[in-house]
Amino acid sequence: MKKVASFIFFTLLGWRLDGDFSKEVKKYVVIAAPHTSWLDFPISILARMSSGIMINFVGKKSLFTWPFGYFFRLLGGTPVDRSQSNNLVDAIIEIFHKKEVFRLALSPEGTRKKVNTWKTGFYYIAKGANVPIVMATLDFENKKLKISEPYYTTNDLNKDFEFFKAFYSNVKGKNPELS
Repeated sequence: MKKVASFIFFTLLGWRLDGDFSKEVKKYVVIAAPHTSWLDFPISILARMSSGIMINFVGKKSLFTWPFGYFFRLLGGTPVDRSQSNNLVDAIIEIFHKKEVFRLALSPEGTRKKVNTWKTGFYYIAKGANVPIVMATLDFENKKLKISEPYYTTNDLNKDFEFFKAFYSNVKGKNPELS
C-alpha cells in the first residue's frame, strides 16, 4: 500500500515532502493547518501512507456510521461524540498513557472555516500526555507537505503559540481565503 500511496502522492498528484514524520518518537500530537478543504484529509492520508508511519485521527461520530465507519477506522480514526459534554482532552491523554505507540493528528482550527484563534485542546493534550507536537502543513500553492521536528512545549503558552504560528506563516491552504 505504501508504494501505491507514494505513486499517487508524488507522481500523479505532484506533491513534495519537506521533512518527515519522526519514526524514533513513538508518541506525539500532529497539528495540521490550515484546514480549508475536504481535500486536506485524502491528501494527508496519502502522505501518511507514503511515510509508513501510522498517524491516528479523531472525527465527528457521524462520519463513523455505515457505510464509511469501517473505512475510517481502518485508516486510524476514532469517533468523537461532540454533542456530549465530556472531557475530550482527558480522554485522549488517557489513550496516550495506555498505548505504547500513538501519534494523533488534529486541526488546531477545529473547522474548515476561517478562524482567528486556534483551539487549545491539542496543546493541553500534549502537555498532559507529556508528548511533543509535530507541525504539518499542506501548502497547496507549492504542492509541498512541510513537517517539523518534534517540539516540546514550554511553560509559556504564548511563546509556544508564537512558535507554532511562525511555522504556518505564508502557507496557503486549498482555499487561501480561509487560511
